[in-house]
Amino acid sequence: MQTSAYEERLRDLLERVATGDVTPAAATDRLRDLPFSDLGFAKVDHHRELRQGTCEIVYADGKALEELTSIVQRLLDGNAGSILVTRASPEQIQAVREATRGIEVVERPRSRCVAVLRNLVPPAGQVLIVTAGTSDLPVAEEAQLTASVMGVRSEIVADVGVAGLHRLSAVQPRLGSADAVVVVAGMEGALASVVAGIAPCPVIACPTSVGYGATFGGLAALLSMLSSCAPGVSCVNVDDGVGAGYTAALIARAACRG
Repeated sequence: MQTSAYEERLRDLLERVATGDVTPAAATDRLRDLPFSDLGFAKVDHHRELRQGTCEIVYADGKALEELTSIVQRLLDGNAGSILVTRASPEQIQAVREATRGIEVVERPRSRCVAVLRNLVPPAGQVLIVTAGTSDLPVAEEAQLTASVMGVRSEIVADVGVAGLHRLSAVQPRLGSADAVVVVAGMEGALASVVAGIAPCPVIACPTSVGYGATFGGLAALLSMLSSCAPGVSCVNVDDGVGAGYTAALIARAACRG
C-alpha cells in the first residue's frame, strides 16, 4: 500500500529525532494530538490517514458554521491528506472554501458535498457508478467524489434503468473493466439485481429516495436490494453515496494490491 503524506511526515519526524535534529520533547509536543484533538464539541481524528490510509470525512448537516470551520481548520493544520465535507449547506460550503487558503477545492452542489484536495496519490483501481435515472445523480455524484478522494478512478454512467434495458446493454463492456460497480437507483431498485447478474465484480447497491408515494422515501428500493436474488450484491443505506463510494473504493484498492 502506498504511504500517505501524513505517514511520510511522521516518518520524517522520527528520523529527525534519531539523528538529533529534533529533541524527544519537541517531538512529543508535535505528537500530542495523535490520534485526535479534542475541540469540546468534536474529537478530530488525525490518525485515520495512518490507520486506514483514507481521508477524513466530515458530516456537515446540523453543525454550526463555527463548528464546521473549526473542524476543517484543525484537519488542515494537523493532517496532510484531503478532506471531504458532506451534506453541507451553501453557507457551509462557502465557509469551507474560505478556510482552505487557496488549496484546491472540488464542489458537487446538488450533492451538497465539497472536497479539499491535498497530496493526492496516483489513482489506482476503477469504480463504475451507474444510475437508474437522472434524478439519482445527486447521490451518484456524492459516491463518485468519495471514491475519487480515496485515490480511485471513478466514472458515472447515468440513466440506464430497467425501464429500457437496451441502455444498460450498451455499457455492459464497461462493467467488465471495473473492480467494483455502484448501482444508484430509486423506485423499485431493480437495477442492482440486473447489474449483479452480468457484472464480474462486486456490486454495491445504493437505494435512493427517488420515487412516488409507495416507494416510502427509498424503503421500497432498499428492501428490494436487500432481497436481491443475484449473488454479489451488498447494500448501503438510503441516499448513502458516501458509504457506497467508500466501500467500492476499498474493494478497488484491494484489487490493485492483490
